[in-house]
Amino acid sequence: MACLEAWERFLHADTLPPLVHAALTHSQFETIHPFLDGNGRVGRLLITLLLVKRGAIPSPLLYLSAYFEATREEYYARLLGVTERGEWEEWLIYFLRGVAQQSEDAVDRIQRIDDLFTQWKQGLVRGQSRLPERALDLFAENPFWTVGGLAARLEVAFTTAQRAIDRLERA
Repeated sequence: MACLEAWERFLHADTLPPLVHAALTHSQFETIHPFLDGNGRVGRLLITLLLVKRGAIPSPLLYLSAYFEATREEYYARLLGVTERGEWEEWLIYFLRGVAQQSEDAVDRIQRIDDLFTQWKQGLVRGQSRLPERALDLFAENPFWTVGGLAARLEVAFTTAQRAIDRLERA
């Protein structure tokens, strides 16, 4: 019980820099390995949630799973190094390198998506109605809309929303 209380205190501590806190928390979580299945997924989710909670990122934009998967052998070796030999510095360097790499990837993806939306909007300008452009903005906010939901959000009739979606599909 004392171990769980110590873990709980560490999990909610804010004395370490957020990235170091997330790295140490992930390593410790993977060492504890509390579940029969899903420890890796939960451990990676824990990283993201800690970084959002600590204000290091505004929303879950950092996807470290791709880095861990691409460097799987090193990932396991670094975690084992911490457990068996106390190689915390090596783990932190590995982890922070992954954060840097995945951050660059996220920025690149965001830029490409932004460029694509700009291109789509320019293609929509030729139409008479601004509704498809407004609908596109909503799809950028959330890519999953029903026609009825889109109609309600845009405050238009169902058929009008359907035509806007049809226009987006053609564009």
